[in-house]
Amino acid sequence: QVHLVESGGGLVQPGGSLRLSCAATGYIFRNYPMGWYRQAPGKQRELVATITTGSSTNYADSVKGRFTISRDNGKNTVYLQMNSLKPEDTAVYYCHIVVGTFDYWGQGTQVTVSS
Repeated sequence: QVHLVESGGGLVQPGGSLRLSCAATGYIFRNYPMGWYRQAPGKQRELVATITTGSSTNYADSVKGRFTISRDNGKNTVYLQMNSLKPEDTAVYYCHIVVGTFDYWGQGTQVTVSS
């Protein structure tokens, strides 16, 4: 069974940094692309970044140049390094995978950017 567990969220001041982690179990991690999404209060969930099996990356315009997605296939973990954080980055962050015809999500980790 696919299981995703995010960690690394917290409260940070504007301009600060956080690194999120998503540990995956239950499938062959290296065979699948991964994604990070976020959902702010009152807003729809939005795509933040994706990474392919070959580690090609794609980012939402709002985070380009500030966030970096990476993966460690040996640790079955995907990361999201977030720098120069802004108050508008405040949201619950989720990692995501599609295996077969099923979408899987973690439980989410809260990121709050505030002074």
